[in-house]
Amino acid sequence: MHIESINLKNFKSFQDAQMTNIPHFCVIVGANGSGKSTLFSVFEFLRESLVSNVHTALTKLGGSRGFKEIRSRGATGSIDIEIKFREYDNSPLVTYFLSVDEQNGRPVVAREILKYRRGRGGQPWHFLDFSNGEGSAVTNEIENVTDVKELDREQQKLRSPDILAVKGLAQFERFPAVMALGTLIENWHISDFHISRARPEQEAGYAEHLSREGENLSLVTEYLHTRHPTVFKTILEKLTTRIPGITTVDAKTTEEGRVLLRFQDGAFEDPFLARYVSDGTIKMFAYLVLLYDPQPHPLLCVEEPENQLYPNLLVELAEEFRAYAERGGQVFVSSHSPDFLNAVKLEEVYWLVKENGRTKIKRAQDDQQVAAFMAEGDQMGYLWKEGFFEGAGPQ
Repeated sequence: MHIESINLKNFKSFQDAQMTNIPHFCVIVGANGSGKSTLFSVFEFLRESLVSNVHTALTKLGGSRGFKEIRSRGATGSIDIEIKFREYDNSPLVTYFLSVDEQNGRPVVAREILKYRRGRGGQPWHFLDFSNGEGSAVTNEIENVTDVKELDREQQKLRSPDILAVKGLAQFERFPAVMALGTLIENWHISDFHISRARPEQEAGYAEHLSREGENLSLVTEYLHTRHPTVFKTILEKLTTRIPGITTVDAKTTEEGRVLLRFQDGAFEDPFLARYVSDGTIKMFAYLVLLYDPQPHPLLCVEEPENQLYPNLLVELAEEFRAYAERGGQVFVSSHSPDFLNAVKLEEVYWLVKENGRTKIKRAQDDQQVAAFMAEGDQMGYLWKEGFFEGAGPQ
């Protein structure tokens, strides 16, 4: 999956913001409070809306005030999100548009559109078009249609106007375009890894994918070790390259039914429990587990991965993120580390600027001064640290 652009209207501090020409590996920088986490919450909102409904999603993000808390302060009208993406690089450009408004004090899906542009020119084809719980969706397989007149549309009514049509119709194979989008949104992943959550012993259980905060790391380790030994071997090889001295990692279940994460240092006969291993070792291992998932997420959003990592590991971590993107996924990373930024390219960086409570998104490549310095051999982190990212310098 490759998101090419994001347009936001009235979503928290993004009253009117556009992010265009987004690369497969994208790094977001900005001052504290500029909106880095808010940008990631857009993806959280869409996924939660798909799993439940927009009312629940707004409540989770904005508390009891819901819609009024999420809508930009002082703004009127709907909250609008538009994402343009391709499922694969050679796939048609897909536009998903969602407009959420209030009716009688309750949030509703005012408009939801899914459209495809098959070629470079011409009007896009609408595969889904719903308002307030009613609309139509196309039942054709996309690849089998060459003329818009051949599209078969089916009228549908949802049980509630706060439910996404994508959620309702993605359950049925006769709506293949909608089903594909629903699968993509459902498998987005936000990572905000916390060392303190990953260290403690876990109750015995089962987990295939690393959770947002990483508290199930030992369970995922056990799963990979037993079910995907080849993948686990790759992770260990990567870890021993990044963290010299570490030779083995495993998960052991105790008689009391708790799972212990253990690291083996080649200099010692017995393995160390996770609580005795450095923060950097655990965090690098966790990111490798995330990045080499046997069923990779189409989109990863990673918040400030540099915390608890040695600066010399950040270049290698950036390389791992980029490699994940090159294998077919997409990675968004928020960062405030000059060392991490020194490992990224000009076209991979965007910065956020907050003016009068409103966040704007700028692309480093579009700044002539930054582009000129980079062309002369400067590094991105040093330029950011010296204040060349106007309005987004480190604090």
